Parts: sequence; C-alpha cells; structure tokens
Amino acid sequence: MISNPVQETVDQVIRSRRSLRAFLPTPIAAEDIQSILEVAARAPSGTNTQPWKVFVLRGQSLQRLSEAILAAHNDLEVAKTHTEEYKYYPVEWRSPYIDRRRKVGWDLYALLGLTRENKLGMHIQHGRNYQFFDAPVGLIFTIDRIMEQGSWLDYGMFLQNIMLAARARGLDTCPQAAFTQYHQIIEKHLQLPEDQMVVCGMSLGFADMTKVENTLITERAALTEFVQFLD
Repeated sequence: MISNPVQETVDQVIRSRRSLRAFLPTPIAAEDIQSILEVAARAPSGTNTQPWKVFVLRGQSLQRLSEAILAAHNDLEVAKTHTEEYKYYPVEWRSPYIDRRRKVGWDLYALLGLTRENKLGMHIQHGRNYQFFDAPVGLIFTIDRIMEQGSWLDYGMFLQNIMLAARARGLDTCPQAAFTQYHQIIEKHLQLPEDQMVVCGMSLGFADMTKVENTLITERAALTEFVQFLD
C-alpha cells in the first residue's frame, strides 16, 4: 500500500476540507490570496483554455455587494424577480440525491435550532450566504458565455484547487451556488461585460470554530455505492 509523507499530507488536506459557514474577521494578506490563485491555476483544462475569471472582493467592495444582494433577498417580491441563469440542481429530484440534499439541510438547521416551521429563521440563515458568512474575502467566479460543458468541468477542478490550496495554508472556504440567483446584481456591481456569466461565489477566511454551524461534517457514500472494479 502506497504511503509516504507527501501522500499523507495531501490526503489530510483533502479530508480536512469542508464548507464552513462562519468566519473570523481576521484579514487575509493579498500575497496569500495571490499564492492560492496562482497554484490553483495549475488545474487542467481542455487544450489549456483556462476558462476561469476571478473577482476578489474585500472591504468596501465586498460590503456593497453583500448589502445589495441582501436587500433583494429580504424583499420577497423583489427576490421572486431574480432567477438563476443556469440550472445548478436537477429539475426532477430522485433518490439518493434528494435524500442527501434533505439530510445536509436538516442537519445544519438542527444544529442551529431551526425547525421546519421557522421559515424566517431559515430565510435569515440562507441570507448569510450573501454576507459571505462574515469572511474577509469573497470570490466571484465568471466564465465566457461561448464556453461549453467541458470548460465547466475544467472550472470545477480550478475551484477544488482553490479550496485545497487555501486549506493547506490553514484557511477555509465555502463554495456558494446561492449567488447565481442574483447574477444581475453581481453583473452590475462588478461591471461585467455581456460575454461574462456568473458561475458561483466562494467565502475565504479563517473559520470561526466557536460557531455551532461549523461542527457540521457531511457524510460520504461508501465506495460500494459508486465504484465498480473490473478485471
């Protein structure tokens, strides 16, 4: 069985990566952000197209975008006018995917003491996405509209690299598809050209481990559920 210090370190970085939902206000040095993005850009992409674009938000830029999206989110009539530009989740849910989705949602809400009847509490918790969970750094990712499905697969590897590079530096992240609903607000605030499409957002910072929501550890299916060995 393969075992060496490098393997053990890489495995530990991968295993310790989680989506954290509460961050400390501790600033992140610009050099560290640049270092994370530089190493993440080594992700593979078809014919080296490198389809990713990243907007790093801090300070006032982060606050202004957060406030604008929260204002729309908290006005239920306005929120209805904002819809995702692409479908991240399936239109028709089926087992086991719907079961896993429900479990992680209710596990999180249970930790926070939110019951099914507490619609306001769940709405407020969902709104925490748009505050980047108080992280000092928010990342918004976009892609050129001409790119096809293969480039989106490449993009996923780039995002994973960011999360692992951050973890290796003692930082945590939360990738957030929630931002896609408010892509029009993001486009306006970032002054995106028409050829750019919002992919997702991400919170980056030091996790606040005093917060109960950060104790959530999601389960993973056993290999027997998704792997077949063929000889």
